[in-house]
Amino acid sequence: MAITFGGLATGLDTGSIISELMSIERTPITRLENDKAFFTNRLAVFSKLDGKLSTLQEKAEAIDTPIELNSPSVDSSSESYLSVTAGGKAQLGTYQISVVALAQQQKDVSQGYVDKTTNSFGTGTLNLTVAGELNEITIDSENNSLEGIAEAINDADLGVSATIINDGTASPYRLILTGETVSDSFSLDSSELTGGTDLNLAMSPTQTAQQAHVRIDGIDIYSDSNSIDEAIPGLTLDLAQADETVTTTITIDADKDAAQGKIKDFVTAYNDIINYIASQKTADWGNDSTFRSVKRRMQDLLVSQQSGLGTFSSLSELGFETQKDGTISLNSTTLSEALEEDYEGAVALFTGDDETSGISSQFADYLDLLTDSADGIYAGRKETTDSNVKRIEQRITSMEARLELKEETLRAQFAAMEQLVSGLNSQGNYLLQQLSSMPTIGGSSSN
Repeated sequence: MAITFGGLATGLDTGSIISELMSIERTPITRLENDKAFFTNRLAVFSKLDGKLSTLQEKAEAIDTPIELNSPSVDSSSESYLSVTAGGKAQLGTYQISVVALAQQQKDVSQGYVDKTTNSFGTGTLNLTVAGELNEITIDSENNSLEGIAEAINDADLGVSATIINDGTASPYRLILTGETVSDSFSLDSSELTGGTDLNLAMSPTQTAQQAHVRIDGIDIYSDSNSIDEAIPGLTLDLAQADETVTTTITIDADKDAAQGKIKDFVTAYNDIINYIASQKTADWGNDSTFRSVKRRMQDLLVSQQSGLGTFSSLSELGFETQKDGTISLNSTTLSEALEEDYEGAVALFTGDDETSGISSQFADYLDLLTDSADGIYAGRKETTDSNVKRIEQRITSMEARLELKEETLRAQFAAMEQLVSGLNSQGNYLLQQLSSMPTIGGSSSN
């Protein structure tokens, strides 16, 4: 780009004049940029609102079913024989449990051998039968040691693992075979091995395979694991020792403190939305009908009357108090007293029953619509905003191109003017020089 010095002939600051003119020409673009910022900033507000609505939905869903709201706690008469963990879906109640047998895998052990690496066994076929299926393992001169046989069994991957222990005796090395599951038995036959100095690889059982066996309220339950999570919905039983003559009493009760905590979390999330909507009143989009609609619908749900669900029919009876600014104040004392008076009735107000939706369920359903990834508030706004921003950016690009041409034209026009003025100045200077060199007309004559 050539360097130009404006105003040398005219004395005018043509650069500033052009800048001022272009600033005026850019006014429509500035308006478009402001429109773009409006749409972008408004979308950011609705994105944040969407996040807060999702949080409230999460808190509503945490109290919209008895299983979720109950937050079951476990009381056990003894943990010597089993321990119990309650999940969120545990049913309240009392259970009598006896541990009849623990799950265990079959385990066989060989006699002791002086050395584990010497190739002292015969070669041929080692037959390992697992769950009634015969499997042949080849033993040759490369692996006919105790250690080699253990590796061959493990490499076969037949559901039986082999290890070697040292018991500290004169013949310390023993081969131990352990089944991988409690339901499959196995046997090892080394009779087809020939040669070698250690002819006998007989295995003696030290532990038989058996399933875990518990008796729950008189019903026999069997499992392949000592951790049983399917016998009682929502409960995991971890068995420790067996004695069918001992009965452990397990009581699953509601954790009322945890339930209150979940209700308080719901109130906090609700108030966060109300306060956020209020904070947008002074913004350019503060009068958006969406804010009013969301606030009004949530308030309607909050004060709605629920009939036929038990002792309580409104949240005000549980300590919910609506403030002038639309937020909720939760009276913890009133809530605690209501839970003590009729816990199931209080829960029903939130969760409903088979015929009537509870208040939390209604909140969860409404918020699910608002936060839907395809048709929710933010999704709709984003689609509209993206379209508007794209249209604005296209107009700005087009106008910027025209302004660039406009500026080039102005600079060319001012440059031409400078050249014209410079030429006129040169002509004027020339005429002045010519006039100054002419003799004076009417001058005095000599005597």
